[in-house]
Amino acid sequence: MRMDNIHRIVIRRLLLAWALVSLLLGGGTWYVATERIDDAVVALAQAESAKFQAGELEAAEMSAQQLDYLRQRALGFVRDHFVVIELYDRQQRKVVEAVNPAHEDIEASLQGSIHVFPRDGRHHYEKYRVLGNTVVQVLVPILDRERRVSGFFEGVFLVSPEEEARLRQDLYLILGVVLAAVLITTVVLYPVILSLHRNVLRHSRDILRGNLDMASVLGAAIAQRDSDTNIHNYRVTLYACALGEAVGVKGDAMRALIIGAFLHDVGKIGISDTILLKPAGLTAEEFAVMRTHVALGVEIIAPSRWLQAAREVVEFHHEKYDGSGYLQGLKGEAIPLNARIFALADVFDALTSRRPYKEPMPLEKALAIIAKDAGSHFDPTLAATFATVAPPLLERFNRLDEGAIVALMTARVEHYFFNGLLDR
Repeated sequence: MRMDNIHRIVIRRLLLAWALVSLLLGGGTWYVATERIDDAVVALAQAESAKFQAGELEAAEMSAQQLDYLRQRALGFVRDHFVVIELYDRQQRKVVEAVNPAHEDIEASLQGSIHVFPRDGRHHYEKYRVLGNTVVQVLVPILDRERRVSGFFEGVFLVSPEEEARLRQDLYLILGVVLAAVLITTVVLYPVILSLHRNVLRHSRDILRGNLDMASVLGAAIAQRDSDTNIHNYRVTLYACALGEAVGVKGDAMRALIIGAFLHDVGKIGISDTILLKPAGLTAEEFAVMRTHVALGVEIIAPSRWLQAAREVVEFHHEKYDGSGYLQGLKGEAIPLNARIFALADVFDALTSRRPYKEPMPLEKALAIIAKDAGSHFDPTLAATFATVAPPLLERFNRLDEGAIVALMTARVEHYFFNGLLDR
């Protein structure tokens, strides 16, 4: 993969990480900052409520003069800090209410708000947006000397625009610092991550190349033992790739097709030379032994997780579209697509290649055999597509030496295995 693509991927992922971390830290910072003013209002309400003695809230025992005195004190608190103050006795009966005349509209808007008197000895508060203002409604229990609830202090605190502006300014400053710190960290990490990414990519390429070389060498060894040449593996793989591309095989499926093409006859390593190299036709018993190379091939690649990609081709490339193939007698599209593709490529290359026992078959005759067997041996749709894909490839192969064909196959391997390495 080109380095500019690597840069784009790393930058995109780092920016995504920056955005997510910034969102989390920014949200946390916003929450903490906005809670600060709530805590300040609650602390103020608790301080004010402490100025009222528990005995002062027993309305039934108060004279008119005492109630008036208590009301005046409440009005003083309203002018100092609150929009509305209400005092309740232990039976939750309102004893005193004081409203700041400048904010009667806010008090009226809060008439419908329902509060629950705290019985746990703790304060409770709610925040509202009223007439464009932020207000905090606080309920604080007033305790007697035995720490029993003897009354309640309710206050509605108006957060001034100046206080909101200051809070917002502090919040933006904190958010800016947090986001800048995360961004700087991201920028500093970029070359480190890129360097690590290069190392991982290099090691991944080396491992992948070693696996591919192993598959290619193993396939070549089998081809040599089968009185064939390694170039058959390369040609048949190129035919299969071309047909796969024409019918939309991509990504992992195409890589599996290539590995399967290299290793399609790997099971022949377990077939004796007397049968594998017999120049004459095989007897029924010998052919039954030859057919076991499919199961042997599946068994050979089974321990390797990486080679499992080849299994569809290794196990099913001798199945036939009408169900008359082996080993399982699968029919139609029950046969995996890669196996149906490879079957066409394998037979066509065998027909059009020179072997020790035969001359290459002309293109027209080979395609005629493919057409005749479409629907019986081969998938008819794939066969029709292959008839348009194969001729230019065969013409090209006939003009190239073995080294050039190997170079073509190497280019396809580079394209499908290494160019997309980071996308897997």
